[in-house]
Amino acid sequence: MAVVVSDANAPAFEAKMTAYVFICVMIAAVGGLIFGYDIGISGGVTAMDDFLKEFFPAVWERKKHVHENNYCKYDNQFLQLFTSSLYLAALVASFVASAVCSKLGRKPTMQFASIFFLIGVGLTAGAVNLIMLIIGRILLGFGVGFGNQAVPLFLSEIAPAQLRGGLNIVFQLMVTIGILMANLVNYFTATVHPNGWRYALGGAGIPAIILLFGSLLICETPTSLIERNKHEEGKEALRKIRGVEDINDEYETIVHACDIASQVKDPYRKLLKPASRPPFIIGMLLQLFQQFTGINAIMFYAPVLFQTVGFGSDAALLSAVVTGSINVLSTFVGIYLVDKTGRRFLLLQSSVHMLVCQVIIGSILAKNLGTTGSLGKVQALVVVIFVCVYVMGFAWSWGPLGWLIPSETFPLETRSAGFAVAVSCNMFFTFVIAQAFLSMLCGMRSGIFFFFSAWIIVMGLFAFFFIPETKGIAIDDMRERVWKPHWFWKRYMLADDDHHDVEKRTA
Repeated sequence: MAVVVSDANAPAFEAKMTAYVFICVMIAAVGGLIFGYDIGISGGVTAMDDFLKEFFPAVWERKKHVHENNYCKYDNQFLQLFTSSLYLAALVASFVASAVCSKLGRKPTMQFASIFFLIGVGLTAGAVNLIMLIIGRILLGFGVGFGNQAVPLFLSEIAPAQLRGGLNIVFQLMVTIGILMANLVNYFTATVHPNGWRYALGGAGIPAIILLFGSLLICETPTSLIERNKHEEGKEALRKIRGVEDINDEYETIVHACDIASQVKDPYRKLLKPASRPPFIIGMLLQLFQQFTGINAIMFYAPVLFQTVGFGSDAALLSAVVTGSINVLSTFVGIYLVDKTGRRFLLLQSSVHMLVCQVIIGSILAKNLGTTGSLGKVQALVVVIFVCVYVMGFAWSWGPLGWLIPSETFPLETRSAGFAVAVSCNMFFTFVIAQAFLSMLCGMRSGIFFFFSAWIIVMGLFAFFFIPETKGIAIDDMRERVWKPHWFWKRYMLADDDHHDVEKRTA
């Protein structure tokens, strides 16, 4: 799939920010809303007694006897599978979705995503046994895989060049809004007995319906049409979304980019070449580090976490709503700062920021929360405050930059394949954390926060030594201005140059 991205050296194409483009962006970004809702809803549902009694009676019995163990009352592999199965399915689906995007287009891929979402919502909200519940989550995972592959690509290709970066971030902003919406739904449905959890899970059907029927109103992207040899349709689509008649220069640029990308028969093999290794390695490790900050453990199980530190069920869900609101607002801070302070500054600042928060939270729990009993109100409030401060740091750094940096460092011929690998890595590590967190909490107790603290130290050091600054550098200049001057990565560039020299002499 060719991804056409403008840069500082590219010609400025005439374009308007039309109402039609705005509608297309908002409809497509609903895919992010669904993803965020699915992230946030599972934690609240797994804390609802009616849900636990229906599917996980052993966990419910253990929860009633909270004095037995504060850290192990939710430890159950099937309960964790309820959450994590979605991300394992999304990992597999992302590769299938990549092929569908190329063969059929971005619009049909989003429609497939919404259909998977609707079937998954029906199965989970109407589940009468655990198998039905897990199959529903797997289908939701397929919807996430298809949506996360198609929507960012659609946004990139539909937006005017001068607004492409900001409009792309709408997807991530919608993810955070989805998480907040899920936390609000959890808060209000927790007191609806006995089917509050069904309403909570069924809520995902609303944005899925919007995406399904809304996608009928949007056009296919010009890049997708042109790369599938539908040149006249592509030219007409480009004229429609740009709102101007003179689109020949941009049209020729897209055709040229598609021709170059089509010459690379196996972009995944090219990812293993020396010149591709710096962005490839960084792209994968960013996904590992993003998940091992501990953020998804907190966002998945925020209600559980707050209950563990002594809050009641309602207060726990309300606290999760607060963290969700902070997540949304702090994302705007990242949008404002990323092109002013640079990527490395945000990564390094937040590493120190999150490390301090994790150590303080872990220390309070280690000192004051044993296997029985609860924290005092003041201590519990301090934990909540530092969780919120921690969420701030993640939301303006490792959250958005884990996606931004891979999207801007791959060259055109491997950009789609490289980003697909990054998405699949993200889903894999999300699955690992989702599946392991409750068992880790039971086995490590307060030590889990020191576990994540150790990872934050590692990722901070990696950012300091190995992640170069890419602010203000044109995408096609990365090789010359970022990788070749870098103290470590330049060796891969030199090795690639030597390889090409040998090929030329042999020829």
